[in-house]
Amino acid sequence: MAALDVLQQAGVDHDVVLYMKEKPDRAVLESILENLEDAPGDLVRRDKFFKDKFAAEGFDESTLEDPEVVIGILEQHARLLQRPVVVTADTAIIGRPRDRVPALFES
Repeated sequence: MAALDVLQQAGVDHDVVLYMKEKPDRAVLESILENLEDAPGDLVRRDKFFKDKFAAEGFDESTLEDPEVVIGILEQHARLLQRPVVVTADTAIIGRPRDRVPALFES
């Protein structure tokens, strides 16, 4: 079950942001990172594009622990944003594995 399905079934009021149409700006990324329960670098996908663009150039992945590095990468390459990201008033998580999503809304 996808994160969206979990939210709908739980009756959680939510907004869906299509990150490639509404690319997150610095303020949005800072807010997500400020509340992120995961390590900052977890917000960056390590797909083929990342490997071709960064790893092939000798990019040191340990720098992804620096929120400023993560913001810089995601401002330039929104497609590397890990998804889904579920954001509440005071918490943000990467919705993988999927069972993390309902746990966020349990009281």
